[in-house]
Amino acid sequence: NSKYTLRPVANELEKLLGREVLFLSDCVGPHIEQATAEAKNGSVILLENLRFHAAEEGSRKIDGKKEKEDKETIARFRKSLTSHGDIYINDAFGTSHRAHSSVVGVDLPTRAAGQLLSKELDYFSKVLEKPDKPLLIILGGAKVSDKIQLISNLLDKCDEMIIGGAMAFTFKKVVTGHDIGSSLFDEEGSKLVPDIMKKAQEKGVKIHLPVDFKCAETPEDLSSVQEYEGDIPMHLKGFDIGQKSLGAFGEAVQRAGTVFWNGPMGMFEVPEFRTGSEGVFKEILARSKCGNLVSVVGGGDTGAFVSSMGSEADCISHISTGGGASLELMEGKVLPGVQHLSDASK
Repeated sequence: NSKYTLRPVANELEKLLGREVLFLSDCVGPHIEQATAEAKNGSVILLENLRFHAAEEGSRKIDGKKEKEDKETIARFRKSLTSHGDIYINDAFGTSHRAHSSVVGVDLPTRAAGQLLSKELDYFSKVLEKPDKPLLIILGGAKVSDKIQLISNLLDKCDEMIIGGAMAFTFKKVVTGHDIGSSLFDEEGSKLVPDIMKKAQEKGVKIHLPVDFKCAETPEDLSSVQEYEGDIPMHLKGFDIGQKSLGAFGEAVQRAGTVFWNGPMGMFEVPEFRTGSEGVFKEILARSKCGNLVSVVGGGDTGAFVSSMGSEADCISHISTGGGASLELMEGKVLPGVQHLSDASK
C-alpha cells in the first residue's frame, strides 16, 4: 500500500542525517535478513512498515471481520525481526501498551528504552509516584464509564480533581440534580458517580465540577450561545465551561505543584467553545513558565489542543506522545512494551 510505505521517511531521514539510508522493501524474510547481516559498520537501514504483515498486530481485517494470524506465522515473523540486530531499543511509547510483535516479540538479550520512552516514563513517574504536592488531576472526555478505572486509580494519589468536558454533565445531573438540557448524559456512567464521590470524600480529595456552561442549540448555531448556571433549558446543549467555572479551576491550578491534564474542557475545535480549554492552558502555562509547576499533558485530544497553541506549548513540562499508552499508565497498568525490556525491574 503506497499510502503507508516508509520510503518517504527514508528520504527525509537521509536529509536530516546527511548520509545514505538504505531502505529495504520489507521487514522480514531471507533477503531482508541477508541485507542486514551483510551491512557494513555504520550503515543506517530502514525497514518497510511492520504493519504490512498481520503478524505484527496478530490479526487482520478481511471483509470487515477481524481474523487472527496463526501462531506459527507470528513466531516466524518475530524470529526474523530478532535476526536483524544485537541490541533492541524501544522508543515507541505510543504503541507500548500493545503486545505487538515488534513491541514484545524481539528476543534479544539487551532490550532497552530509547530516549523518548525513558522521558515518558520519567514524567509519568513524577505524577504517579513522587509528585510535587498538591497533585491536581484535570479530566475531560465524553463518558464516565470510559474513565472509571483512570478516575479510581488517581483518587488514590491526587489531592484535587477537576471534572470537565462532556462527562461533567453526567456528574452535574447526579450530584446536583440540575437539568442538563440536551447535553450528553452517560446512563451507564451515572451509576458510577455516587461511588466516585464517596471514594473522593473518603480519600480527602476535593472534586471540582463546573458551575456554569456555555450552551447552544448546535455547535454551528452561534446565535443561540448563552451561559447558564443551574438548570440548562431542554433545547440547549452544553459545549464548554463558563467563566465562573474557569475561575474556580484556575484557583486549583494556582495551588498545585503537579498537574496531569487529560481531556479538553469543551468542544475546542469550534472557536466559540475553546475558551475553557484555553483558559486552563493559560493558567497551567503561567505556573509552568515560572518553574513552579510540573505539568504533564496526556491523551490525543488534549495533546492536539495544547500543540495547537503554538510555541507556548513548549513551556509545558511534558506533552505525551501516547494517547492509549498514557491512559493505561495512569490507570495503574503495566505496559507490555515496558515489561518486555531487559532492565524493566529497574
